Amino acid sequence: MTGRRVLVLDTTGMMREALAGIAAEGLEPRHVRSVAQARALGADAAFDAAIAVFDPGSSLALDEVEQLAAMPSPADWIALVDPARLVDPSFRAFVLRGFIDHHTLPVDVRRLAGTLGHACGRAALRRALEPAAVGGGDAAQRFGICGTSPAMAALFHRLAKVVDADAPVLIGGETGTGKELVAHAIHRHSRRASAPMIAVNCGAIPATLIQSELFGHEKSAFTGATQRKIGRIEAASGGVLFLDEIGDLPLDMQASLLRVLQERAITRVGSTRSTPVDFRVIAATHVDLAQAVRLGGFREDLYFRLKVLQLVVPPLRERGDDVLQLAELFRQRFTAQHPGARARGFAADALRAMQRHDWPGNVRELINRVQEAVVMGDNRLIDASDLGLERAPRDPDGLTLDDARAHFERELLARSLRANGNQVSKTARQLGVSRVTLYRMLHRLNLRSEA
Repeated sequence: MTGRRVLVLDTTGMMREALAGIAAEGLEPRHVRSVAQARALGADAAFDAAIAVFDPGSSLALDEVEQLAAMPSPADWIALVDPARLVDPSFRAFVLRGFIDHHTLPVDVRRLAGTLGHACGRAALRRALEPAAVGGGDAAQRFGICGTSPAMAALFHRLAKVVDADAPVLIGGETGTGKELVAHAIHRHSRRASAPMIAVNCGAIPATLIQSELFGHEKSAFTGATQRKIGRIEAASGGVLFLDEIGDLPLDMQASLLRVLQERAITRVGSTRSTPVDFRVIAATHVDLAQAVRLGGFREDLYFRLKVLQLVVPPLRERGDDVLQLAELFRQRFTAQHPGARARGFAADALRAMQRHDWPGNVRELINRVQEAVVMGDNRLIDASDLGLERAPRDPDGLTLDDARAHFERELLARSLRANGNQVSKTARQLGVSRVTLYRMLHRLNLRSEA
């Protein structure tokens, strides 16, 4: 029977003989002399626990060890420490941040074996949860999208058919559900994957520049046109043109886009020559385009040109336990990005709060809440208050869905504006929306900002 594997990071190699005795406890030590070796070995072998040795001759850089220990892995880290180093307050804080336990040198092998056994048991529990937390089943692995709920299974079933076609696709869904992620999956798994995917946020381009941005222009076509420019549509030829927030496209440009889809050719501004283009169009919107057609805000002929194939990304509140899988995935990602973060999981009250929360901001809201909890939290387990969900009402009486969404949007926008110095452009980029959309939200929620 193969022993439980223990990574030992020891720059001097002095602990090799001392730790040989842990093999009698069913533990299998693998020794490395540097962080780089530990990182490389960890990529090829799954360890159940890890040890970092800080003896008097150790040359380990604390920041490098902290980054290594923060990498997503089932293994917990234990420090073996020269007692003299514990006099330094900064080193004590380092040990508390990055390790579940520490032992002073000289090492008591039997006591250490007990700690390692506990760590290996925790690693086994984590691995038992890994398929649900990260894999999401064969379809999720294929498309690079996390989700095992029936709603996502239905989306994957339709997505498998869509990627094999070469027809226009219209992706619907609420803001923050991951429509662009789905668009990238379609491109990545289609026959056009080797060609570029050019993304256009239809609400982010100023009206005075949208013609030039989409179709390009010739030199001297207008004041400031000092050289020829290839437009986004032409740049997408051979690949995919992704039109995000297509509902924000002005009516006059809708007519121009319809002509391109019909004729499969563009004419640059300032030119009379037609240039053939071959692209697959994918459009996304959070608004009801059918209703926009009825209200005169969107061309009916363009609508039917775009919705040859249609996908709807389900809101997070309809995805069941996917919220917990996603939360853990994001926690691991942000913990790896912030080596000083202490969070190693979620407390039970956080799991309950996430399951009962309505998620008006969908996956984008979940990402923001988890990121803030990881960066700002002080505990090893993220609780409901770290996520800002401790006041989430159990009884929805008197609170409408629109009220909840407005409350979340106002809170998120206010926090993002403060973080970006009250600048709309930076805030819009962070939130993944256009300036036009952000201005509308600010006006609707009665928030003020600088341009």
